[in-house]
Amino acid sequence: MRRPRGEPGSRAPRPTEGATCAGPGEPWSPSPNSMLRLLLSAQASAARLSGLLLLPPVQPCCLGPSKWGDQPPGGGLHAGPVQGLQRLLEQARSPGELLRWLGQNPTKVRAHHYPVALRRLGQLLGSQPRPPPVEQATLQDLSQLIIRNCPSFDIHTIHVCLHLAVLLGFPSDGPLMCALEQERRFRLPPKPPPTLQPVLHGGQRLEAALSCPHFLRRPRQHLIRSLAEARPEELTPHVMVLLAQHLARHRLREPQLLEAIAHFLVVQEAQLSSKVVQKLVLPFGRLNYLPLEQQFMPCLERILAREAGVAPLATVNILMSLCQLRCLPFRALHFVFSPGFINHISGTPHAFIVRRYLSLLDTAVELELPGYRGPRLPRRQQVPIFPQPLITDRARCKYSHKDIVAEGLRQLLGEEKYRQDLTVPPGYCTDFLLCVSSSGAVLPVRTQDPFLPYPPRSCPQGQAASQSTTHDPAQRVVLMLRERWHFCRDGQVLLGSRALRERHLGLMGYQLLPVRAPTPHVLLAPLCQPRTLRVTRHSLPRSYPSRNWSHREACHSSRAT
Repeated sequence: MRRPRGEPGSRAPRPTEGATCAGPGEPWSPSPNSMLRLLLSAQASAARLSGLLLLPPVQPCCLGPSKWGDQPPGGGLHAGPVQGLQRLLEQARSPGELLRWLGQNPTKVRAHHYPVALRRLGQLLGSQPRPPPVEQATLQDLSQLIIRNCPSFDIHTIHVCLHLAVLLGFPSDGPLMCALEQERRFRLPPKPPPTLQPVLHGGQRLEAALSCPHFLRRPRQHLIRSLAEARPEELTPHVMVLLAQHLARHRLREPQLLEAIAHFLVVQEAQLSSKVVQKLVLPFGRLNYLPLEQQFMPCLERILAREAGVAPLATVNILMSLCQLRCLPFRALHFVFSPGFINHISGTPHAFIVRRYLSLLDTAVELELPGYRGPRLPRRQQVPIFPQPLITDRARCKYSHKDIVAEGLRQLLGEEKYRQDLTVPPGYCTDFLLCVSSSGAVLPVRTQDPFLPYPPRSCPQGQAASQSTTHDPAQRVVLMLRERWHFCRDGQVLLGSRALRERHLGLMGYQLLPVRAPTPHVLLAPLCQPRTLRVTRHSLPRSYPSRNWSHREACHSSRAT
């Protein structure tokens, strides 16, 4: 007579009663009946059972080949003893039987068998509606087996055993958990001892902060406090150069920090070379800030007189910063425009950039220093100053509003009544150029001569310019698009290069109409009616003012009639 399924005496349960054992390449999942019993068991903890169900069994292939050789994982007649023991553990029907399989086969037990035994123990505890009480001796014997063999476990087996032991409710301070945790810490690589951070003071802390590659913009008060706490011997030229470069790079027009740099330059004048001075002076010209230090300009004049012939590029860089501040020393100009200096830089690698700077200085002398009677840059040596948009404009072209303004001008005036990115002599690139008649109507821009002649006065070329202006009374209006990166950060002061270009265009006779982004429609609104730009004689200043226009002043002074 056939025995009923599940009664004592049956040789082995059907595969559907226990957990399904998957091979190395197959996903593992318990049988439907086992899962149903686990989920319906009221005495089993939900968190523990979910962990037992979701954790896949450790496959022996993950722990390397055994001495019995690799066998097919499916069992059968060709299954090796190691795989056979794993199958017996997975099909054990009681904790006692589970422990018996482990104790009776010491030569066949491998490290990965212990996680299998722990997982099967959890399944046995939750597979019956009323699971029988597990003898304390059985758990102690299983714990002792794991403790005795855990030195041979790898880190993965230790982690799995720890996780299963927690789900089974083993105490955290018990011998099993302590032994596994000790082995886990032993497997981990030792942590390097924490490095002692040196105590930084004043200038050292400032240098460390400014030298960090991820240091973008600390609060200004932090920089000021670090500089104030520094001792005099800590403020080295390297520290001050880092501070100057940081202010210039991030457009931080902070008077206290700039005044500190100017004072340092005056105090350390004798120890500073022109190559260091050019870096210290850079933020003053870029940020359009003339320091209050009385000895700032006399100090720079002495340094230029002492080191002008040593480093030509550093010399013209210093003069460029002073040109942006409208402070050009006559003695230094006499030197850089002398034939000896020009011949000296002709064969150097940086000859072209020096010639460009000298061309800009010559333009500044022509427009801003009417009393200068010294040497000038020969015409054959002059090159265009800024024949294309500045580097910052090219780098941020995708954030620019120039295309919006150009589209507005095209729709309101037509393509023939403005020019975009036109370079006018002596080499300034204009954003938008318009020609306006004396009655205020916008005229088509002539393709032959849309710009004013340069130089605007003196010499035969200047006389020809005045005659041309007499025959052609149309005004040239330059729309200056002002993006946010054209100003110092958190302020309304134009950067030195922008202010210099606008100042020179105004002195050459162009009428300037600032357009402040991102609201160009506010200033372009007068162009809508009736497709003409009305500019009277008194609506724009005859000469460019020495101070920067604010947005409201620019709108008021260029109001259309």
